[in-house]
Amino acid sequence: MRKLLLFALLLQICFHASAQFTLSGKLAASNGEVLPGASISVKGSYKATSTDANGHYALSNLKAGNYTILASFVGFASSEFTVEVKSDSQKDIVLSKSDVLTDEVTVTATRAGQKTPVAYSSIGKEELQKQNLGQDVPYLLSMMPSVVVSSDAGTGVGYTAMRIRGSDQTRINVTINGIPLNDPESHNVYWVDLPDFASSAENIQVQRGVGTSTNGAGAFGGTVNLMTSAINKEAYASYESSAGSFGTFKNSVKAGSGLLSNGFTSDFRYARVKSNGYIDRGSSDLESLYGSIGYYKAKGLVRLNIFSGHEKTYQAWYGIPKIKLNNDKAAIEQYIANNWLDDEDANNLRNSDPRTYNQCTYRNEVDDYTQQHYQLLYSYQLSNELTLDGATHYTRGFGYYENYKKDKKLADFGMPNIRLSSGEIIKKTDLIRRKWLDNDFFGTTLSLHYKKGILDANIGGAGNKYVGDHFGRVVWAQYSSVKDNDFEYYFNKGKKTDYNFFSKFSVDILKNLTAFADLQYRHIDFEIKGNENVVMDISKNFSFFNPKFGLFMDLGNVGKAYSSFSIANREPNRNNYTDNIGQLQPKSERLSDLEVGYNFSNDWMLVGANYYYMSYQDQLVQTGQINDVGDAIMVNVPKSYRSGLELTASLRYDNFKWEANYTFSKNKIKDFSEYVPTSDENWTPTGYQINKLGETNIAMSPEHILSSNLNYSLKGLSLSFLTKYIGSQYIDNTSSSDRQLSAYWLHNLLINYTLKTRFVKEIGFNLMINNLFDAKYVSNAWTARSYVGTTEVVYDGYFPQAGRNFLGGISIKF
Repeated sequence: MRKLLLFALLLQICFHASAQFTLSGKLAASNGEVLPGASISVKGSYKATSTDANGHYALSNLKAGNYTILASFVGFASSEFTVEVKSDSQKDIVLSKSDVLTDEVTVTATRAGQKTPVAYSSIGKEELQKQNLGQDVPYLLSMMPSVVVSSDAGTGVGYTAMRIRGSDQTRINVTINGIPLNDPESHNVYWVDLPDFASSAENIQVQRGVGTSTNGAGAFGGTVNLMTSAINKEAYASYESSAGSFGTFKNSVKAGSGLLSNGFTSDFRYARVKSNGYIDRGSSDLESLYGSIGYYKAKGLVRLNIFSGHEKTYQAWYGIPKIKLNNDKAAIEQYIANNWLDDEDANNLRNSDPRTYNQCTYRNEVDDYTQQHYQLLYSYQLSNELTLDGATHYTRGFGYYENYKKDKKLADFGMPNIRLSSGEIIKKTDLIRRKWLDNDFFGTTLSLHYKKGILDANIGGAGNKYVGDHFGRVVWAQYSSVKDNDFEYYFNKGKKTDYNFFSKFSVDILKNLTAFADLQYRHIDFEIKGNENVVMDISKNFSFFNPKFGLFMDLGNVGKAYSSFSIANREPNRNNYTDNIGQLQPKSERLSDLEVGYNFSNDWMLVGANYYYMSYQDQLVQTGQINDVGDAIMVNVPKSYRSGLELTASLRYDNFKWEANYTFSKNKIKDFSEYVPTSDENWTPTGYQINKLGETNIAMSPEHILSSNLNYSLKGLSLSFLTKYIGSQYIDNTSSSDRQLSAYWLHNLLINYTLKTRFVKEIGFNLMINNLFDAKYVSNAWTARSYVGTTEVVYDGYFPQAGRNFLGGISIKF
């Protein structure tokens, strides 16, 4: 009997120890209006939910204890309160109308919400600042699911890029406050033009797959939406300085007036970033400026943002030949002979470090570019249910890259041959050229946001215009009959008009089931007129319909599930046309994207899984080759797909937090034919050798990507051990093992310590040790090959990244 009683007592103890309770209630405005879609969360845990159409909420699976509850809704002042839970409890929440309209309303049209059935992740201001020591935005997002980053100079400063699900930077749609950042012609985002922009970011949301309707080129891998700093109600000032390996340093000053009594606010930032780079002469000298003036009232806001960046970056986009990376001395000598290298270039190739070699030696082989952005954002609450948001924008860009060219034909640059007094005819010369880009991009966006009861809707659109002049000048030549040293040898103009209309609807069709629809029409007119080596006369127009449908289900204690199906279309970019003049012209692409996901959370754990199948028609894929400015050359393939499973997990225990994600994917071209150029022994082109290879892997698309962040926090101290694993990846589409990057593990250590004093608000100390275990890895590469007679000639470039290195910094907030 005693054993039976003891057993019953133990069962009772276990029952109470594991007892789970629910906190529920109703959330409403002070006037009694219910607020559907409001956010309710438990501070310091992963428990979160949103109110239903009647304003009701329920936080389940709570153990007995005291909890701090956070409640928020756009346009209302957030609420934070403590509640004791000993059994199923009820707590109604009342939110007061905010005295000013908040900045978040300006990005609602382009962002995913809690019930949007797409895969997305977000990072806030605090997490960004912990690691913002000078590296570009892609490196601050590198731990997100399915993300791979690379750097030409090997350090994360200068020319950097990111891939999402294997899709490169030209296929990731990027917006700042809902305004497109991608260059309209190339579709690329040159983060180097906006150094230290993370210091002015409030938060960043990354959507994977097609995502929601947005402005600019269609998303074929993901969407990155940056929101600039939100309103600061108190005056502030700060100074940040960091320094580290390879002569890297960053200095940044920020200040703001806070919200003045008349409703005005202002913010300012200036930053300077410099680095010598890991690659020889891979230096960067970067400056950026950010200024903002806002006017805020309870029902409206107007904000003018002006930000600009100037970069001067030494060219390192050609990479390192594989024979040099492997230090194959015999092959190096053969390479010198095959390419007729002079003594200077030959000795540079022989004597440089195999992992830091840069073929460029001319002191001013630089990219020098300035980009200026002007944004006027406005929002007005027409009624409790209806808000009007809009923006007018203008971007000005101008600059050049400079090259020293040896022994080039005068005729190739439009200059006549020179007859010397001796009768000798000079046909070739050494020269310095500058290839210029001078462009303007402007437009407007507008949307209406309606939210009442079971319906949450956005209707809007955008219109944008781009005009870009491309021209080349010979600024010096050893031999020339041209009188001045500024001879224009080509000129062409690109024009692009892009407008779209969209409507997004989210409807609670059942108590726990929400239906989502997103319909977008997009039209593009694009032309290139002029010359550059050949006459350019390209005029294209496209009209696309991009529908998206999905369901989101709140399963209560069991978790949340969603599914969506989207279609996206995308036009070719400028390079797709100019790199293929005289050959098969590129076609537009079509993507059908299926996403199915599930998330579960309680107070100490958040786990999720997302399956995707992205089926492409006429996808433009990298050939492995690059053009003369380092951009990937691409061709259409009729049928291809990307399929994968993304797993995420986040766990909390005491002062420890562990976040991890893992992606397993298959990225295939269904029936690939390789075209290898051929020529005779005199290098005269004779056509192509066609190799039909069947199903192959898409270039630069690793099957395995893993990220892990183990964090320990205590008072002002934060220690983070970050791990990244990138599986092997092919550098072209042949699935050839000799054109493959090896898998690599990368480990970083991040230490942050914050100290509050009587004299200043806060002093922060930051130390990041990158590549802690000194891994020798390559993050990116290109390759091209041809047959000269029966001899295979291979050109390639590999981008090794820096070994163990560090960045340390201090920040002072006043």
